[in-house]
Amino acid sequence: MTDHTVLRLNGLSKRFGTVLANDDVSLALHRGEVLALLGENGAGKTTLMNMLFGHYLPDAGTVQVAGPDGVLAPLPLGHPQAALAAGIGMVHQHFTLAENLNALDNITLGSEPLRALRRDRKSARQKIEGIIARSGLSAPLNVPVGRLSVGECQRVEILKALYRDARILVLDEPTAVLTPQEADTLFDNIKAMTRDGLSVIFISHKLREVLAFSDRIAVLRHGRKVGEMATADADEGAIARMMVGADTPKVAREAMAPGAPVLQLQGVTVPGRSPRDTLTDVTMTVHAHEILGIAGISGNGQSALARVISGLAVPQNGTIRVGEEQIARPGPATMVRAGVGRIPEDRHHEGIVGAMSVAENMVIERLDDPSVQARGLLRRGAIRAHAEALARAYDVRGPGVDARARLLSGGNIQKLILARVFEHAPRLILANQPTRGLDMGAAAEVGRRLLQARARGAGVVLISEDLDEVLSLADRILVIRDGQLVDTHSHDRERIGLMMAGEPA
Repeated sequence: MTDHTVLRLNGLSKRFGTVLANDDVSLALHRGEVLALLGENGAGKTTLMNMLFGHYLPDAGTVQVAGPDGVLAPLPLGHPQAALAAGIGMVHQHFTLAENLNALDNITLGSEPLRALRRDRKSARQKIEGIIARSGLSAPLNVPVGRLSVGECQRVEILKALYRDARILVLDEPTAVLTPQEADTLFDNIKAMTRDGLSVIFISHKLREVLAFSDRIAVLRHGRKVGEMATADADEGAIARMMVGADTPKVAREAMAPGAPVLQLQGVTVPGRSPRDTLTDVTMTVHAHEILGIAGISGNGQSALARVISGLAVPQNGTIRVGEEQIARPGPATMVRAGVGRIPEDRHHEGIVGAMSVAENMVIERLDDPSVQARGLLRRGAIRAHAEALARAYDVRGPGVDARARLLSGGNIQKLILARVFEHAPRLILANQPTRGLDMGAAAEVGRRLLQARARGAGVVLISEDLDEVLSLADRILVIRDGQLVDTHSHDRERIGLMMAGEPA
């Protein structure tokens, strides 16, 4: 890494109504450097990168980018094409690929003149193969993206940016859906490219990866840059203090003897149009005082398993038992009455009704409760008082319990859901990706609540693509692969990662 500056953000500020998303942020990036950009949810990381890439126009401030000659020049703001032309590439957390097109067409899509009479596929392929040879980011170019693995899709996204001659690469949570082995390979490839001059801004919530991968760390808090440090001088405690202004409490799982079964699936099969929607002959048991972790790469049947436990999918074969009760006719209301609390994967679309108030969402699963309604009429005073008490207990922040739930941030929507679930001490909790997109403080609070539920006697099914989360919270770990479950008999990171990738147990 050299001291040559390739990017400089000068006093960038952005306001959305009364919310000051970024406040006078200045930042520099050097040639061949990996800069980790960290901060809590709502700290302003995404807004800052969207201003850099031209998706947002700053209210104040400037951006300078070095040209091929190394001289810094002003970047026209508010124009993504200007950012691309200046050599800035952005790889978002969620893939933006056309699944019906092959990898080569996805990489070149949008980079060719609209009025060209014919496509020069031969030259495009030669350029891509040259990038693959230099970077090590291999991908099958002729295969439709819909048939590629998650890791291959991630490489296609990065190749797409490099094909446009990116010299500065912004990676937003690049390993969110990768196995540990895929993540390590990705980092090795990117490190090789930084030695050839590529500069990287890396956004992540995984501090282990930040400490292993980055050269320097910059931290945002409440829209302002609060500090920088060399990664060599950092540790998780120092980063946490800079991010939240205090130490983040550690979540510790203590040994506990399992109790009676609270959930039993026997030979459950759910047909689907894709592996994501399919389960094949799944058998598993969850006990009281136990957190059962389900580890796997996205799209291997996690959604189908969650839908079965939630009552949203009826198995073609097999049986479901909650406690001593066999569920003859599964359905959401049946599972709630049986004592199942549900933390869904998609908190915005499955966890709340956005047009309803925060208070109404707090009681939405028990509208037949006499404390909520009488003779078909909602007891709004009682609902409001109940919601205010829960909001205080679970630190649900926002414009108030009478406001529409969709106005809450993602982290506060998750707190609302947690309050609704934990309030009634369910015997079984389905926690599906419960900390996805949450900062370290909010994630620690979710883990603490799950461990509290385990201690009082609940069973927990923890479905997560974050292997660190599964390893820290789960008593037992199963790997889900192609709609089937395999017992790991282990908490070994490398072994579980290989099993997630398809290696035999």
